[in-house]
Amino acid sequence: MNEFERMRRRAEMVKKQFPQGTRIELVSMNDPYSPVPSGMRGTVDCVDDIGTIFPTWDNGRSLGLVYGEDSFRKLTPEELEEERLAAEQAQQPDMGMQI
Repeated sequence: MNEFERMRRRAEMVKKQFPQGTRIELVSMNDPYSPVPSGMRGTVDCVDDIGTIFPTWDNGRSLGLVYGEDSFRKLTPEELEEERLAAEQAQQPDMGMQI
């Protein structure tokens, strides 16, 4: 298998593993000037033809991840549920205490 075919297969695997809308969390990025801190969460927008993952980070940045170089993970179903509940709670009006 030539290098092009190897990269194509890896990109297809990454696209299947991280489809659009997947929530991820950055563990570390192999970039000393990274505007994305460890622990930042984001949502995958797309994966390009060489397997670079392009998320929109919750801090508004859009720096891509290099699969195999940068360290990140998918959020668990429990974490996704926590996020959903937090977002739902944030949209509820604060009734406060009435006297």
